[in-house]
Amino acid sequence: MKRVKAVVVGAGVVGLSTAVRVAEALPYCSVTVIAEKFSPDTTGDGAAGILLAKEFPDIPIERQRRWFKETFDHLLAIADSPQAADAGVYLSSGYHVFKEIPCEKKPYWSDFVFGFRYMTDHEMKRFPNHKFGQAFTTLKCECLSYLPWLEKRFRAVGGQIIYEKVTDLHKLAQNYDAILNCSGLGSRFLVKDEEVYPVRGQMLKISAPWLKNFVRDGDGLTYIYPGIRYVNIGGTRQADDWRMEVDKEDSKGILERCCQLEPSLRASQVMGEWVGLRPTRANPRVEREYLYVQGRQVPLVHNYGHGSCGVTLSWGTALDTLDLLRQSLSEKPPQARL
Repeated sequence: MKRVKAVVVGAGVVGLSTAVRVAEALPYCSVTVIAEKFSPDTTGDGAAGILLAKEFPDIPIERQRRWFKETFDHLLAIADSPQAADAGVYLSSGYHVFKEIPCEKKPYWSDFVFGFRYMTDHEMKRFPNHKFGQAFTTLKCECLSYLPWLEKRFRAVGGQIIYEKVTDLHKLAQNYDAILNCSGLGSRFLVKDEEVYPVRGQMLKISAPWLKNFVRDGDGLTYIYPGIRYVNIGGTRQADDWRMEVDKEDSKGILERCCQLEPSLRASQVMGEWVGLRPTRANPRVEREYLYVQGRQVPLVHNYGHGSCGVTLSWGTALDTLDLLRQSLSEKPPQARL
């Protein structure tokens, strides 16, 4: 098979996962990643990186299960290997507590994490403002380590890196045989997708080395995630909010909510604050189309819009992207439109 030039647009956790999967699976492909920002300046670098997922309304649940399982299995293999420390991937145990009993008491991903169970009345006494809880062990992936590790893995199989802002996919298609669009929020401008929008997230980094277990509130906002370097506490979910500046009122509210969940945090020290814009869509876009450029049909595979599930689903949606690319390269392209 002739050498195929593929380009991945975007170098966040979704983009680099996609680049690695393609470069390792298709030796006849030369793969280049083009992005304006790389680690430590991507949205993923500030992500808490705990593997939990929400359910997307219009994607078959079996596909979502596969995305989660693929990512969980991939990261678990790293956590169980000598690469764990360099990659920043490890097991993390804790609690998901709710002020009201949720309609879906057992989420679809509960089959893949370890030891999922409902919390006992005795355990729930620690959380007097909550009525129901789930206990389990999942994985935590710290992107400040994981993204450089992925980039190193990508380069090891001949992957190329270009620091550049992409503004025109048709222009890019003149030089590549396939485009994999992992531009996240940038897709709002790059492919004119107004269904992708920012959800502003703010969190604090605190020093609280005595905390070993995560706690997440069912409100979807409040969480405490112990990490290697510090504890992440958050957060906010502010839709269509493009502000990248730290909001001191948000920080104050985050700290207060988290101290209610875990009173020992009142003795902790704030080490830093972070803001990121989650590239959110009602459903992630993982699908294929074609660009028609100079008489050529160039496959364009989209993989973006994961919102707060970027780390959680990254390896799974990268596999779907690889499959769509493989199909595109083996099939006869559709006839150009007149």
